[in-house]
Amino acid sequence: MTDRLDGFSARLVAWQAEHGRHGLPWQHTRDPYRVWLSEIMLQQTQVTTVLEYYPRFLARFPGVASLAAADLDEVLGLWSGLGYYSRARHLHRCAQTVVASHGGQFPRTADLLQTLPGIGRSTAAAVASFCFDERVSIFDGNVKRVMSRLLAFGQDLAVAANERRLWALADTALPPPTQAHTMPRYTQGLMDLGATVCTARRPACDRCPMVPLCGAHAEGRPEAYPVKTRKLKRSSITHWVLWCQRSDGAVWLVQRPAKGIWSGLFCLPLFDDLTHLQAAVPGVDGASLQVGEPFKHVLTHRDMHLHPVRCELGSGEAPHTPGEWVPQAMWPNLGLPAPVRTLLTARR
Repeated sequence: MTDRLDGFSARLVAWQAEHGRHGLPWQHTRDPYRVWLSEIMLQQTQVTTVLEYYPRFLARFPGVASLAAADLDEVLGLWSGLGYYSRARHLHRCAQTVVASHGGQFPRTADLLQTLPGIGRSTAAAVASFCFDERVSIFDGNVKRVMSRLLAFGQDLAVAANERRLWALADTALPPPTQAHTMPRYTQGLMDLGATVCTARRPACDRCPMVPLCGAHAEGRPEAYPVKTRKLKRSSITHWVLWCQRSDGAVWLVQRPAKGIWSGLFCLPLFDDLTHLQAAVPGVDGASLQVGEPFKHVLTHRDMHLHPVRCELGSGEAPHTPGEWVPQAMWPNLGLPAPVRTLLTARR
């Protein structure tokens, strides 16, 4: 199996130089802060989406010290819409740890990087290889797909032991120590090959530099790899969303609990049904409630069916539910769940 790795790194480095992606804003830098930020943003998020957020985030927080000194609510506000908000909280904690415990300098090895909040083994490897030429392999979804196809690795990656074995094989594919300087291009090549050629569906084998080495191509069934039997179980939930607003544009918002969906974000109050929502605004008759069109918000494991209900309240009034009035000039800068921000901005 491992004989398929002979010449792999050299082929990949050469291919990336000619055919890989070169225009992404986090490329061509050895600054671990910028590389780390891009890696965290790119977790489970499309490149096109990150391209919108990355420059705005850097403009506000150009270095780790400015991020560490920021208020978490401001960080969540800039992150709003990217999803997976635990990433933003870990990002903030990590910056504070780098400043407090490492003098504002990121550690230079993958092992030490993994000790920081929110940095796992693959992210640590990305930062260490891009910024410090360390010979360590990343192991994101693209790499799992490339390596399992290259090696025709048919063991179930839902089993942790099999995933560890494939990662160990990925380590053996690294450029030799004498070519450690090629690690940034090699690591970028792994990402590029998986994202643009060796894709999950309809892989472009006719453009792949690894065809002479690839076990899955030799079998004629690249889409059979990687093997992962455990499937995510999707669930569905319905919420009625109370959108109370005053004539001056202030909105009634509540901060979500520290655990659970949208943890720590500011949100319109949610109710299990219309009856409980109406009980929160006893002074408003049913005819004054504007029931909007329901819509679906898709999360990784769950579909949320949201029913927005809008009402206008006068000065001195407030709904009978936890929360506070947030002025119109302030709420756009808070961390808001994407569907809540969409609702509020659509009617500004």
